[in-house]
Amino acid sequence: MTVVASFYRFASLGDPARFKPQLVEVASRHGVRGTLLLAREGVNGTIAGSRKGLDSVIRQIRVLPGCDDIDWRESPATAMPFSRLKVRLKREIVSMGKPGIDPVSKVGTYVRPADWNSLITRDDVAVIDTRNAYEVGIGSFEGAIDPDTARFRDFPAWWDANGHRFDGKKVAMYCTGGIRCEKATSYLLSQGVEEAFHLKGGILGYLEEVPEEESLWHGECFVFDQRVSVCHGLKEGSYDLCHACRRPLGNDARDHADYEIGVSCPSCIGKFSDADRARFRERQRQIELARSKGMQHFGQA
Repeated sequence: MTVVASFYRFASLGDPARFKPQLVEVASRHGVRGTLLLAREGVNGTIAGSRKGLDSVIRQIRVLPGCDDIDWRESPATAMPFSRLKVRLKREIVSMGKPGIDPVSKVGTYVRPADWNSLITRDDVAVIDTRNAYEVGIGSFEGAIDPDTARFRDFPAWWDANGHRFDGKKVAMYCTGGIRCEKATSYLLSQGVEEAFHLKGGILGYLEEVPEEESLWHGECFVFDQRVSVCHGLKEGSYDLCHACRRPLGNDARDHADYEIGVSCPSCIGKFSDADRARFRERQRQIELARSKGMQHFGQA
């Protein structure tokens, strides 16, 4: 069985480049695929492989400074959801573009999934989704505010324009796995917010731990791999992915006249040229050819 592991840790790594070779070697040796990001502020990743392979990579990550007790979330996948391994050096493990924001030294209060419902239903708490608009579009928490941002780097500007709406409120924030909302709470504290909270383990932790009959989550949760979305219990969801614009596709989008597998969907039909679409059709042809031979095409992930 293929297992998917998602994790992050804000930690002071100093020179992250020195850790890359060993991580590449261990993951490659055990057939682990996915993406690992290393920066001075820590590590962030989603990887997939066998039980033995994941355990080996996690052991190597725990060697990193401040990562000896790193947590991760696991979920099953019916097939390998990544086509390759990528280990990248970045300025930030999640890009906010605000120098000086340091979740290692100043961050909001963790809230366990079991305690999340009681927090977000309080009258003195504003609940803010820190994900991108297309992610929010397929699922969110009841009553949550959607900033309608295209990328996480847009959040500070949204807060500058809207922060006054939450004067006198406590702010509870969430995201897919916890990394964006954790960094966002650090930013809000630097902007004078007195109490900021973030969901420990993110939506994935909540969907894993909170029984569906007690849940305040509606819809599915977008994930950044070929599963596209997950539901309660971290079971694979019902969405596909448009390989032209990388947006999730539900039944309505797949039934739309503008949908052509691998080429276009209602969200992007007017965004690409005829030459682009011809290139996408060739890519889709190669994907289908590889699939017919029992292989995975690198352009698929």
